[in-house]
Amino acid sequence: MKIAVIGGTGLIGSQVVKNLNAAGHEAVPHSQSSGVDVISGQGLDEAVAGADVVVNLTNSPTFDEASPAFFRTSMDNLLAAARKGHVGHVVILSIVGTDQVPELDYYRAKALQEELLATGGLPYSIVRATQFMEFVDAVMSWTADNSTVRLPATPIQPIAAKDVAAAVAEVATGASLNGIRNIAGPEVFPLDELGRITLAAKGDNRTVVTDPAAGMFGVVKGDVLTDPDAHLAPTRYADWLS
Repeated sequence: MKIAVIGGTGLIGSQVVKNLNAAGHEAVPHSQSSGVDVISGQGLDEAVAGADVVVNLTNSPTFDEASPAFFRTSMDNLLAAARKGHVGHVVILSIVGTDQVPELDYYRAKALQEELLATGGLPYSIVRATQFMEFVDAVMSWTADNSTVRLPATPIQPIAAKDVAAAVAEVATGASLNGIRNIAGPEVFPLDELGRITLAAKGDNRTVVTDPAAGMFGVVKGDVLTDPDAHLAPTRYADWLS
């Protein structure tokens, strides 16, 4: 099976390409560095030509009000190229609960991306993942100073990037879902507690202060970023940290 992986050199994309090729498929990574630009459309027709499946793992460079425009333009261009190339299956990676947090520009943008794909007229699959373990440090940095890290107690179900990549590769080589598959880590933590566990593991003596309004996840209400019915990945957070 020939699979074009757009955004195939990033954290998830590079692992998806590796997994697919190891399984005997012909997975080709494409990115701006290889001359493929999802915003201008440059190189897209050539990238998807002859592909059975296109996996789109490109991401907006910002999380602010500019992100919806990125996903609209990139998906319009990608779907046009996929139709022209008679691609049989288009896959994207999204976020568990993305349609439940309209207060966040980026989550609204991802919901828009899902809608564009679902109504695009091609067989499709949407893989929604919970928050990546690899992003916990970045989340803490948004509200940290030299002595404290301020975090809300928002429930989080962290998943390792390698498990996300494995799930995307599995979906890409299967029949199109024409719907959504949720994937998640095996454990749920309040975000503030996850911060404490992370700092302790790193020997970082800063104090985590529980602040319901802190950072991007302060606007999240309830446990919409977790899913007990998701396909559960095997990697536990303590094992990933070690």
